[in-house]
Amino acid sequence: MDQDKVFKALGDPTRRQLLDLLCEQNGQTLGQLCAHLGMARQSATQHLDLLEAANLVSTVRRGREKLHFINPVPLHDIYERWVRKFEMQRLTLLHDLKRELEGNQE
Repeated sequence: MDQDKVFKALGDPTRRQLLDLLCEQNGQTLGQLCAHLGMARQSATQHLDLLEAANLVSTVRRGREKLHFINPVPLHDIYERWVRKFEMQRLTLLHDLKRELEGNQE
């Protein structure tokens, strides 16, 4: 299942840091990303490969450079399935509490 790959990819702090770096500035090269990480290029490449396998990162070749871009769609899918349904219940309860405290019972 694709969501399993996404959760596995998000389970590592280095991969989350890579996603944060791409969120700040999309379209970075491996060298640019490694400048912010305390690891060798080979290790960073392995992390990026897992992010690509989870469809969280896509790449585009520009000449000799390989640019990395964040793909937020799998994160949105997880939000829709796992977060949003709990968020709606919480917001509904807060709305009902506000109406009750303000005495605006309709």
